[in-house]
Amino acid sequence: MPNISPAATRVPTVLVTGAARRLGREIALALAAAGWRVAVHYRSSMEDAIKTVAECDQLTKGAAAFHADLDDEDAVHGLLPAVIASFGHVDAVVNSASTFEHDTHATFSFAAMDKHMRSNTGAAIVLAQALHTHLQSRQQNTPDAPVRHGAVVNLLDQKLWNQNPDFFSYTLSKAALEAANTMLALALSPLVRVVGVAPGLTLTSHLLSDAQFEALHKLSPLGRSSTAQDVASTVLFALKNQSITGTTLLVDGGQHLMRFERDFSLM
Repeated sequence: MPNISPAATRVPTVLVTGAARRLGREIALALAAAGWRVAVHYRSSMEDAIKTVAECDQLTKGAAAFHADLDDEDAVHGLLPAVIASFGHVDAVVNSASTFEHDTHATFSFAAMDKHMRSNTGAAIVLAQALHTHLQSRQQNTPDAPVRHGAVVNLLDQKLWNQNPDFFSYTLSKAALEAANTMLALALSPLVRVVGVAPGLTLTSHLLSDAQFEALHKLSPLGRSSTAQDVASTVLFALKNQSITGTTLLVDGGQHLMRFERDFSLM
């Protein structure tokens, strides 16, 4: 374990999964800008993770990259201890990494469901368990110190409030994680708060042209869905507000209030 300075122990530390690219990267940068040391998790995008670490490090010294395959339960169990060994402590986990592969009721299989459930649901639960255990240990080892409370933020999806049959297994996995939010908020209190953040259509993909994305992004009561900055600022709010737990913040311009027959990427 590296030599951790007393000053470093007072700097809040967060693990952000899937932080090498896209929305996870934007969350990592926003938290670094707010003074958090960031553990940047990645699975296969090592070069992107290194770039994210460098940018975070310019904002708050101490960012580092950590590899783990979230489909692998042993790897997930080893992830938070690796971050703790590097940083000395962890105060929060943001579960941003997500498997998002298309299937429907007609193509559904146990294998597809298991793949999504393992990475999108199981990994988030295991990391929440690990954070709770870590905070309990810190409290037991320093009984005279102020109690350190932590938080878990799970990235969900406005689809849960506006369902359609596309991406069947993905939606099941996020619905299970939303239910787990409630159970974990009860089980891990008072040491750990658990909050969901559900974006709308936020970033484009290879399935959409720029013109399609711009048109779909406007389909909401507010005339715009969420931006990456909107989502990142909501994650930061959830981490800082000590009165929020067991609920989900929808950040989607109101898209969950509308009816869409298909997933955005297939409209």
